[in-house]
Amino acid sequence: MARGPMNQAAPVPVPAPSKSQHAYHWLKERIAGEELTPGYRLVLASIADELDMSVVPVREAIRRLEAEGLVTFERNVGARVSMIDDTGYRHSMESLAILEGAATALAARHLTADDVRQARGLNRRLVESLDDFDPRHFTSVNHAFHSVLFAACPNARLLALVEAEWVRLGHLRDSTFSFVPGRAQQSVREHEVLLDLIETGAPLPDIERAARGHRSATLAAYLSHEHPDGVTAAL
Repeated sequence: MARGPMNQAAPVPVPAPSKSQHAYHWLKERIAGEELTPGYRLVLASIADELDMSVVPVREAIRRLEAEGLVTFERNVGARVSMIDDTGYRHSMESLAILEGAATALAARHLTADDVRQARGLNRRLVESLDDFDPRHFTSVNHAFHSVLFAACPNARLLALVEAEWVRLGHLRDSTFSFVPGRAQQSVREHEVLLDLIETGAPLPDIERAARGHRSATLAAYLSHEHPDGVTAAL
């Protein structure tokens, strides 16, 4: 009787996400999507009922979100979605400049011609949107543009950190371009420079420097607009 290969490995089942993970992702998606706005009170019992689970995994999920700065806990009040905060925005932008710069450089040699074409197409959409400017739309397409450039980064941990900062920024400040619309025109020009560096196989430190400088320039434009007197020490 014929037999199949003796050493064929059985497929390893993928464990289902825990209730705590489910609650975490459910809350995080709604914070990022602004369904749960800054200051919104997170009532454990109500969330648990919504998700058909006990309050224990919901409490664990909220603790994770608190560690990420998306939720704050106030004594005698409870958990709330964190308020918009200039200091948090600045720190996230500074962190993202470093992280995304490194991820974009590491991804550069793994990008295909199709990836670059896709990124150029997204940047053309950004350029076309400048005449009828919608800050939220610009921010969404801008995120898609940068995602194409760093998604091929082989360092999964670095990618996770970049994505976490993008989510945090989406909560802290809906769109920098709402406050500094003039920054959008310069941003799309910097995108083209970055794409040219990637397409021509420029040294990775040059690509990282351009990606980092691009993010830092957005932060500088925001701070200059919000604090024209140059006083940011109190942020």
